[in-house]
Amino acid sequence: MKPETRDLTKELNLEIIRPTDDNYDEARKIYNGMIDKHPAFIAKCKNTEDVIKAVNFAQKEGIEVSIRSGGHNGPGLSLTDSGLVIDLSPMKKIQVDPKNKTVHVEAGCTWGEVDRATHEYGMATVSGILSTTGVGGLTLGGGHGYLSRKYGLTIDNLISADIVLQNGKLVHANDKEHADLFWALRGGGGNFGVVTSFEYRLHPVENVIGGPLFWPIDQLENTMKWYRDWLPEMPNDVYAFYLIAQVAAGDPFPKEIHGKKVCGLVWCYTGPKDQFEEIIQQARDVAKPLFEFTGEMPYPTLQSLFDGLYPSGDQWYWKGDFVKELSDGAIEQHVRFAEVPTAQSTMHLYPIDGAVHDTEKEETAWNMRDARWSMVIVGVDPDPKNAKRIKTWARDYWKALKPFTLGGSYINFMMDEGTDRVKASYGDNYKRLQKIKSKYDPDNFFHVNQNITPKN
Repeated sequence: MKPETRDLTKELNLEIIRPTDDNYDEARKIYNGMIDKHPAFIAKCKNTEDVIKAVNFAQKEGIEVSIRSGGHNGPGLSLTDSGLVIDLSPMKKIQVDPKNKTVHVEAGCTWGEVDRATHEYGMATVSGILSTTGVGGLTLGGGHGYLSRKYGLTIDNLISADIVLQNGKLVHANDKEHADLFWALRGGGGNFGVVTSFEYRLHPVENVIGGPLFWPIDQLENTMKWYRDWLPEMPNDVYAFYLIAQVAAGDPFPKEIHGKKVCGLVWCYTGPKDQFEEIIQQARDVAKPLFEFTGEMPYPTLQSLFDGLYPSGDQWYWKGDFVKELSDGAIEQHVRFAEVPTAQSTMHLYPIDGAVHDTEKEETAWNMRDARWSMVIVGVDPDPKNAKRIKTWARDYWKALKPFTLGGSYINFMMDEGTDRVKASYGDNYKRLQKIKSKYDPDNFFHVNQNITPKN
C-alpha cells in the first residue's frame, strides 16, 4: 500500500500532515513568501524519537527529505516538493546551566527564545540579528551576529550536538566523540543528518548599547570609506554593521524622514558604558546624522529590534558574498545601487573580524576566516507583483560587486545557486567535507540543502 493511502500518524505514532489536512497550508508556510512548495508529508517531530521514526520511514519508502527548524532559509530548502519535511519546530526545550555557563537547546527553538532564557542569567551566546531566526539553520551555516567581533561565530561557541544520521542512528558529536562530524557540522549545513539539539558556551552579556544611526544617502561614499578604515581599529567590544536602506514608515522613526533613502550603522557595544559616547561621536563627526536611536537596552531587545519590519510571509530574494577589502571600486558600485527598489530592501555589511579571526580556517568547516565582512543584498517586499523587481536589483547589485569579493558566500545568504558556489564558499575545506559526507551520508540522502556531494 502506498504511503499516501496509509494512516501514517497511527502507523508511526507521529503527527503527519498531508495535503488533504485542514492545517496543511499553514504547516507548509515558511518565512519567505516567495516559496510555494507542496510536500507530500510534514512530520511534526516533538522529540528525537520522532525524528528517528521520520528518517527511517523516508529511507524505507524512498522518499526525499528536507529539514525544517525555523523556516528562514531563503531558497526554501527547509521544504521539498512531493517529499517529507522533518519539521523540528515543536522541539523547544532549553536548559541553561549557569554554573558551567552553557545552554542546551533543541533544534526547533528560535534565537529569541534562547536569548530570553539565557538573559535571565545575564548571559548570551552568538546568534544573528533577527530573533525569529531558527537555531538550527543559523548554527549549521556558521552563525554571525551582534556579538561576533567579541565572541566569534556561533559555531566557535558550539560545544556539542546530537544528530540523527541517515541510518536512523543517534550520535553525540563534540571535540572527542565523532570529532570529524563535529568539525563538519560547524559550517557544513544540513548535509550530515538531522541535528536535534545543540550545546553552546555562554558569555556575560546582559545589557548592551545598541540601535541605528542613519546618514543621508548622499553621504554613502564618504561614510563607507571612513567605516572600512575605522572599524578594524576599534576594540572588539565595538560592533557596527553598515547598511543601505529606506526609512520605514513607523516608530521609532519621525514622520519627516519616512521613506528617505539612507546609509548608516546599527550598533552593539559591550564595553565600558562611559566610553561609548566618545566612540559614536566619531561617526557623527564624519557626517551629520539624519537620525539616531541608540541607547542601553537588554540584549534580547536589540535582537528583536527589526522583527516588526520583517514579518514572516514577505517576498525575499538575497545574494551574498564575503568581503576582505572595501576598495574604492567596490564603494563606487555601492553608490551606484544605493536606490533600494522597495521600502524593506537593503544591503548589510556584517563585520566578521575581531574574535572571528582568532580561529584558523582549517579548525572548522566554515572557511572564510580572513574575510572582514559578510555582505548580503536583500530584496524584500510583501507584494508578489514586485518579486521580479527585487530579484533584478539584488542580482545586478551582486554582479557589479562580484569582482571585489572573495568569491564565496555565507551559505545562509545563498539562494539555490549550484555546486560551484557551494565549493567556492568552503574553499580548501570542501574536499574534507566531501570525505566526511561520504562517511556519514554516502548516498546523499540529505541533499535538500546547500549540498556537498559525497566523494566518489
